[in-house]
Order: sequence, then structure tokens, then C-alpha cells
Amino acid sequence: MTDANTAVAARLRQGISILLAVCLGLALPAAAAAPRLDGISLPPGFKISIYARVPGARSMAVAAELGVVFVGTRADSIYAVVDADGDRRADKVVKVKAGLHVPNGIAWRDGYLYVAEQHRVVRFPAADLRTLARAPPQVLFDGLPDSPWHGWRYAAFGADGKLYVAVGSPCNICEVSGLEGTIIRLDPAGGEMEVYAGGIRNSVGMDFHPATGELHFTDNGADNMGDDVPPDELNRAPGPGLDFGFPFYGGGDARTGAFKDRKPPPPTTMPEIRFAAHVAALGIHFYGGAMFPEAYRNDAFVAQHGSWNRTIPDGYRVVRVKFDRQGHALSHERFAEGWLVKGKAWGRPVDVKELADGSLLVSDDRLGAIYRITYRGR
Repeated sequence: MTDANTAVAARLRQGISILLAVCLGLALPAAAAAPRLDGISLPPGFKISIYARVPGARSMAVAAELGVVFVGTRADSIYAVVDADGDRRADKVVKVKAGLHVPNGIAWRDGYLYVAEQHRVVRFPAADLRTLARAPPQVLFDGLPDSPWHGWRYAAFGADGKLYVAVGSPCNICEVSGLEGTIIRLDPAGGEMEVYAGGIRNSVGMDFHPATGELHFTDNGADNMGDDVPPDELNRAPGPGLDFGFPFYGGGDARTGAFKDRKPPPPTTMPEIRFAAHVAALGIHFYGGAMFPEAYRNDAFVAQHGSWNRTIPDGYRVVRVKFDRQGHALSHERFAEGWLVKGKAWGRPVDVKELADGSLLVSDDRLGAIYRITYRGR
């Protein structure tokens, strides 16, 4: 083959890879997509920049003592974004684990990296990155339903010191069984498991209110019920045993056609916040830092990954959810947007976390990036 033919073949392979990435919602190669940060709108005084480029960046876990932000993916790898000199700029990105089974859900606690794979929950000792890279998994729980539909888990530690893991329903709308459509919690020492909440279609975001310690989680509404129905949700679970209505409700109080003639098991807990339909509300983070104005303290930021099942696309932004002093959600408003331009998205926000200086990190699995949002006043 001539050099010219080789070059043409290489461009063709690259084009096919990019097309597949767009169709499947995967991260594009760095050369195939460029950030358009000048088009991201934020409230006055806020600024956004690229913190790191990470292939398929999904859930994040901040390990401040290591100077590292761990990043999970829906592929087989976990990355470490290293800020060795503490200047709030990534110095390097290292793949620290590979060969895992959809390691989307990650959490950091007391020197261990916890990973919620599609089929199990494991942890790795991580006194440093070399230790982590060499460590075999310690299996805490291996009974998760191994289904690829909504099989990307989310994990977070609660105020009670237990690890909470969201287990999606393996369908759009269907009867669920076992651990499907639940949030479970585990003792991180012994791995003892209990079901904390049920009736959940697909939650890929959880956090705990800093003042009340109560769990708040996002849930994605059902598809194919209409452009504007049902809503995506932000739910509050102050204690165990609540049911949030799926599959009898597709989101909010919108009944699903397949279950409209069946009575939901009482009682059903309705959402505190109803987002627009199909915005795909994912990661949530309660703000606790000192960089942003005081009015933001204990409010939540939610990443809206963006619609695929809507005539006019919606989402592709980060919203702010305002809370009262008692820890109840009041309303939501747009905070950062501009990833959707003329109906086409160049980026898809996934998760939100906070650095020690109070700046905000936002992951993007389409661009393969992590952004840093800072505030310097008006």
C-alpha cells in the first residue's frame, strides 16, 4: 500500500471511529473535538477552564490527601488526575486500573478507592498510586444484577459512613425484581448489604445534605412517553424503606401505560424537584466551599447530561438547586450552559465535585474532559 493510500485508510478509520462515538454517546478523541469554553454562559464573576482531558470521563472522587481526582468510565478503566504541586492544575493523567467491568461508580474513603462495577462492589488500597495500580480487588459485594441496560452504577458515602450504590432498572419500563431499581448501602468494612430505597428507574447521582445528612438523588424519567413527559427527578430519602414509584410512574406523577391499571404499592414518595423531561439529570453535589458567594452554601449542583429521546434536544448543562435552611429543595435554575449549540451538543456534563479551594469540577464524557469552575467576584 502506498503512503497516500495508507493516509486515506487512516483518515477513514478515524472517521468511522468518530461516527461510532457520536452514535453511541462515547467520548470523542481529543483531536476530534475541541472545547468551546467561550460559549459557556455562567453567572457574573464565574469562570470555566479545562482542568484535564480524560477519555470517557464520568464519575469523580476527590482524594485530597493524594492530590488526585479519580475518574471512572463506562469502559474498563479508572484514571487519576494528578495535581502534584497543588496549584489546582492537572499535571498529568494516569490510567491506574484497567480490565474492570464498567467502573462508572467510584468513591474515596480512608485510603481506599471504592468501585461499583456493573456486577459487584470492590475496593483497592491506595496509600499512593503505585500501591493502587498493583492492588488486587477486595470484593465487598458481588450480587449486583449484571445487566448492561442502566448497568453503570453510582456510589457515594453517606453521613453514616456507609457506602450507597444506585442499581438501575434493566429496561425502559418493566417489572423489576431483586435489587433492580434500588439504592443499596454497604458496610465498607464487612460488606453487609441492605436495600435503602426502591422504585427507582435509573439514578446516576447521589449526595448527602451537609446539614441534615439526608440522601438526595437524581432519577431519569422513562423514554418514549412524549417530548415533555415524564419529568426527570431530584428525590429526597431521609430514611430507609421509601418507594419512589417506578415502574408505576415513569417520573413524577406520570403513570406508565404498561402499569396504568395496576395500583402502586402505597405509599409512593414523589420528587422534591421535577426537572424537564429527558434532560438526563446525573451527578449531584452539595456545595460546601468558601470560594463561591455565601448564598451558594448548601445548595446543590446537578449535571444534566442531555436528551436523546426528544424532538428538540434539552439539557447539556449544569443547574443549581436552591435549598432552605431545613434542607428542603425549593427551586432550580440554570448555572452553566452552552454545550448545546443550535441543537447539536459538543459536550455532555456527567458529574460534579468540589476541590479543597471551593472550585467546582464538572466531568464531560463526550469531550473527554474535566472542567474547573472558579469565582473571583463581579
